[in-house]
Amino acid sequence: MIMLTALSHSLPGLLAQMQTSMLPQGADYMRILPELVLSIFGMLIMVVDPLLDEESSHQSLGTIALIGTLAALASTFWMAQYPGTAFWNMVRVEGFSVFFHFLVIAIAAVVVLSSFEYLKVQRIRAGEYYGLILFGTVGMCLMSSAIELVLIFIALEISSISTYVLAGFRRRDASSSESSLKYFLLGSFATAFFLYGVALMFGATGSTNIDAISQVLRSGNVPVLAYVATALMFVGLGFKVASAPFHVWTPDVYEGAPAPVVGLMSTGPKAAAFAVLLRVMFEANAPGRFWLIWVSAALSMTLGNLGALVQNNVKRLLAYSSIAHAGYLLVAFAAQPELGTSAAMFYTAAYAAMNVGAFAVVSHFANAGEKYVTLEDYAGLGRRSPVLAATFTFFLMSLIGIPITGGFFAKFYVLTAALHSNLVGLAIILVLNSAVGAYYYLRIIVMMYMREPRGEVPVTPVPAAAALAIAVCVLLTLYLGVLPGRVLDYGSRSARQLVDDAAAPTASAGSAATPEYFLFANVSTVIYGRSITLVHGSDSDFSRECGQWKKPASCD
Repeated sequence: MIMLTALSHSLPGLLAQMQTSMLPQGADYMRILPELVLSIFGMLIMVVDPLLDEESSHQSLGTIALIGTLAALASTFWMAQYPGTAFWNMVRVEGFSVFFHFLVIAIAAVVVLSSFEYLKVQRIRAGEYYGLILFGTVGMCLMSSAIELVLIFIALEISSISTYVLAGFRRRDASSSESSLKYFLLGSFATAFFLYGVALMFGATGSTNIDAISQVLRSGNVPVLAYVATALMFVGLGFKVASAPFHVWTPDVYEGAPAPVVGLMSTGPKAAAFAVLLRVMFEANAPGRFWLIWVSAALSMTLGNLGALVQNNVKRLLAYSSIAHAGYLLVAFAAQPELGTSAAMFYTAAYAAMNVGAFAVVSHFANAGEKYVTLEDYAGLGRRSPVLAATFTFFLMSLIGIPITGGFFAKFYVLTAALHSNLVGLAIILVLNSAVGAYYYLRIIVMMYMREPRGEVPVTPVPAAAALAIAVCVLLTLYLGVLPGRVLDYGSRSARQLVDDAAAPTASAGSAATPEYFLFANVSTVIYGRSITLVHGSDSDFSRECGQWKKPASCD
């Protein structure tokens, strides 16, 4: 009777506490501010689009999308002032997530710039195009900050569905529709593998939260199911980053998709997927990861470079090149976490700058219908358009890894991390493949400067927006090749923070706990306690063996 009386008196307070815990706090919204900004501008584009005619919509909607990405970039700095977890421990803001937020939004901004004239030339409706880019970027941003596997899956789908549609935007071209269909079908299978891996990881550890998973896996008693879960999740994420043997979709999809979209697909979703891989492999301490990464890295570097050697289509060549670069990046994942994380972050930024710039050049040169995308079409470009050829050469030199470009330090830091981690065999494979890769990049340069131009291939002046996008990529690639220190230092600090968080996961409290948790924890305190003071518990208050809340220690 006394217990029931106490419960009846405390029940209103319990319900009020539960209701409060179910409502996000103001800081929670600040920690997803870039996603909110991008979503608002994406919806604004969809609302304004029907009010504009097709001729004027390209410039107007492109400007709105560009303002949206710039506003999201500014909000990323504001978000960085609110480190911590949000929405019941589903999102975490730290240096790592801020870095990838800034990177994927900057990629989206440059792609939007390079698309202004492209959409008009290709006669593509602008509203859905820009809206999908912004909505897809929302998913990429969430992927980088989510620490809950279910939320990672949702963010992955937001990003993937947008790119599935964008890949088929050249509706008058059958190859574009083919690329979209292939990407959708194979991507759906890959997503199913990832989701099944998440389910098995929950079965193995009893949680889908990365901190809780890390705590269980570091306890020393790793169930066999966790190894299977790691392998399945790696299959799903390996497809997204186009690493071998999950790379077969890449050449066909890159060839058929609009060139600016390929610039986005080859960098933005990849960066976000690599961010998820870093969290799952390093922060969650996924078991059995080393040989999965080692084999995939070796295969990606070798198959990607060998496939690129025989390509005559520049988009397909760069597709195989992206497979090889995914392999280079995976070398950092095989290294020690404190070394590999910072190297992977720097490589992701450098590759984004040079590859988006390269595809910006390709998208302009391809002209209407993307007719001019073969190596022969680039013959004599150095004479007909010296500046365009010089910028394309600069990006290709960075992809090779020539000094004073970002690509040089990107490969250098990955190679250093591999050698310091005693991965001599993988380092040798990287060096040999880099030498092979230099051949097909130089092949394009030889065509531009040492072959006679083809008269039937027109070279139009570069529009202001596209010129600005290319200039931004050149400057960023040059900056990362001359002054890489600040970016690398930031990456190193973020890597140490990520590794430290993984080594010492702590139980969540406050907004990190679920509403159901508060209800059961507080009710159990009242039932067991001699006091009706409401307290916050922790995950240790729950017994996974019997599925019941344990008696709090304060009641002994």
